[in-house]
Amino acid sequence: MTGGWKRALVLAPHTDDGEFGCGGTMARLADEGAEVRYVAFSIATRSLPDGYAPDTLAREVREATAELGIPESNLTVHDFDVRTFPERRQDILELLIELWEEWPPDVVFQPSLHDVHQDHQVIAAEGLRAFKRTTILGYEIPWNNFDF
Repeated sequence: MTGGWKRALVLAPHTDDGEFGCGGTMARLADEGAEVRYVAFSIATRSLPDGYAPDTLAREVREATAELGIPESNLTVHDFDVRTFPERRQDILELLIELWEEWPPDVVFQPSLHDVHQDHQVIAAEGLRAFKRTTILGYEIPWNNFDF
């Protein structure tokens, strides 16, 4: 098994970030029998083009994670408004601490600390606080990372 990890957690600020940042790793871990959980913090309804249903990105993340081998029961989708995560930092940290207490993962995949998007920065910082007792790996979104 990759890294010997049996429990892997993916933190995605928005519904597509986990797939872009570590989709191949998620699929490989699932194929090797690891329990992979995926937590998205925003379905970005405010960012959808006109004419799209508000639940479009929630449906897409369900389809994408299923394709990667993650059962729907291991998917959690929150609906924090985009670009407001800094104001919701404490709420996000409390969700992450609660997750650590009920399901401590062997590894956490989260946005890189070098990511320039404000929502990604909050998830990266609060992820470090909540999961500091385990392995944490940062994934990079090319258009948000100017150094690697």
